[in-house]
Amino acid sequence: MLPVKQPFMEVECYRSYIDDLYSSDMEKCLEAIVCLKNSVIGSNRQKSSVLSQGVVPRLMQLLGDCSVPVEMKTEATVTLGSLAKGTDHHVQSLIDLGIVPLLLNGITSNDQKYTEATLRCLSTIFQSPGAPVSLIFMDSIIVPCLLNLTTQSVTCQVCVPSILAAACKTPDQQAFLIHEGAVPVLAQLLCSTQSLVQMHALTCLASLCYQNPTVAERVAQARCLEIQEPCFVDKSMPDLLFMLMAQDRPSEMQLAAARCITFLHRAGAFTAEDPKILYRTLPCLVRLCKKDRPPLQRAQAAETLAYLTEVDIELQRTASISNHLILTLSELLKYQPRIGSKTPMITVEQEIKISTEMRQAAFRAFASLGANDEDIRKKIIETDNLMEHIVSGLQDHSPKVRLSAIRCLHSLSRSVQQLRTTFQDHSVWRPLMTLLQGASDDILTVASSTLCNLLLEFSPSKEPILESGAVDMLCGLTRRKDPALRLNGIWALMNMAFQAEQKIKSQILNTLGTDQMFRLLSDTEVDVLMKTLGLLRNLLSTKSHIDYIMNLHGNQIMQAVVLILEGNHSAEVKEQALCILANIGDGDTAKEFIMSNEDVLKKLQDYMAHSNVKLQVAAIFCISNLVWREETGAIERQARLKEMGVYKQLQQLIMTTDTLLFDKVKTAMTQFSEA
Repeated sequence: MLPVKQPFMEVECYRSYIDDLYSSDMEKCLEAIVCLKNSVIGSNRQKSSVLSQGVVPRLMQLLGDCSVPVEMKTEATVTLGSLAKGTDHHVQSLIDLGIVPLLLNGITSNDQKYTEATLRCLSTIFQSPGAPVSLIFMDSIIVPCLLNLTTQSVTCQVCVPSILAAACKTPDQQAFLIHEGAVPVLAQLLCSTQSLVQMHALTCLASLCYQNPTVAERVAQARCLEIQEPCFVDKSMPDLLFMLMAQDRPSEMQLAAARCITFLHRAGAFTAEDPKILYRTLPCLVRLCKKDRPPLQRAQAAETLAYLTEVDIELQRTASISNHLILTLSELLKYQPRIGSKTPMITVEQEIKISTEMRQAAFRAFASLGANDEDIRKKIIETDNLMEHIVSGLQDHSPKVRLSAIRCLHSLSRSVQQLRTTFQDHSVWRPLMTLLQGASDDILTVASSTLCNLLLEFSPSKEPILESGAVDMLCGLTRRKDPALRLNGIWALMNMAFQAEQKIKSQILNTLGTDQMFRLLSDTEVDVLMKTLGLLRNLLSTKSHIDYIMNLHGNQIMQAVVLILEGNHSAEVKEQALCILANIGDGDTAKEFIMSNEDVLKKLQDYMAHSNVKLQVAAIFCISNLVWREETGAIERQARLKEMGVYKQLQQLIMTTDTLLFDKVKTAMTQFSEA
């Protein structure tokens, strides 16, 4: 007779049966495994003790021994599965010992109980972030075997999609599962009469089509041919998902189906105007954010809603007026764990996790809703104490909350009115600047984007941000490998230089350095190049500033402009370079850097005759500034340009039918003296 579980005894009390684990007597060994299994069920303390005594390698040895009876392997696998249900440390210990390859060998067994025990254990382990899930793709027979097992039992139908969902992380893995026939298998599982099977199938389907247009198209076309429920007869996969979102379904199933439809939409399978999105998915997600739903379910619904509405302004507008959503989301930020006689007790760690998930989801949803529409931003920002929650979120212990809070702040910072009022009232720049110190690249990217907006000319935050050392930090960003960080760094510097004092412009130039300026002007990212040219334009504005800067850095700046004009760049890029020349031409002494450079003058003539009107306009604008009759030395400059044939070119261009070009030509010609 097998030993009965004794939950309150330490493993040391079972020294005899631990010794029996190594016995060559198969009956003794089996009894010892069962005793061990019973001792660790439900007790993390016992699990820790067993792992510390090095028992797991013996269990693994038994799994790998072909002579060991399948009953013993089954009990050993169940024991390992119980250990895997412990803490994160327990699971990682099993992974580090190399348990996953052994378990994958077990799925090909002809014994159903052993196979099911193996699948349950794998399913548990694969929920760990550190699990080597890619191993299921290393052997070409594993995935087909797993898919075939879904015809064996309900346990297989639950575990297989759970395993595949955890392992489906990359486009290549998604494509592999599609190639092996995962979609029709999942379609059949969605038609199951078992809600647990349907739930795991939905989770797997969401992972399969996430950000993958090819997979999304295949899923949208799939149909359920073999049915278990009459209402599912010959339905397409989207139709099945639509039905599983019905309000008579369990709320967790509604949410899982809504996530699938959301991912299909974002991957291009449906438009935002599709009735499945507008009249079922969006209302479903809004409803699931309400207080009557479980906390973590509300958080996941808000996260999914954020992803659904992230890029479509009409969905944002519809969601913002649906069922008091903005107020509902604000309640997530105020969440207090429900502990009482009617609610099971939860640990402090669980309370923190719930609160973290709720705040993260709310911030991300607000970020999506306020991405494009000023009226929505106003509604969001007027929500009770929202800015206090954001400022608190920027300082949260959780990186996920900090990232979501900064995304929310970035979205709201697109509002000119809020930059001038609410943002200033709450001094959001303080925690933002703190956050930028030593932040991860994810946070740094969004935070620096927000800083770009706070440095706009009309923002009251601009001056205190400058005083807190922003120039050094932003110049540092321009040297980063990540193109997004380089772009944000130079973009913020461009905003900072707009209508700035001369000392600030000098500080930017001196800190950035002309060598780095040249590197940015040679950047492979066009956006970085454009913002660098924009920075130069803003630095070279106001006559006295132009002369001062050109006196210090004129040769390098002219070299940079020529580099762009001679390079293989788009018309938009070259237009910016010509505008910089026009700014230089507006200086008093800076004009000479152009007038003394024969090569640059010839380039201006070439661009006056260019086929692109914008380049013609920019070049002629520069000529106007050079010959402006009211400025000292104008007569000499006019004579020089007339001698080169510039005036004749203007006379030819006056016949243009383009109104903007005509105006620029006329203005330039009127500046030349009659003599």
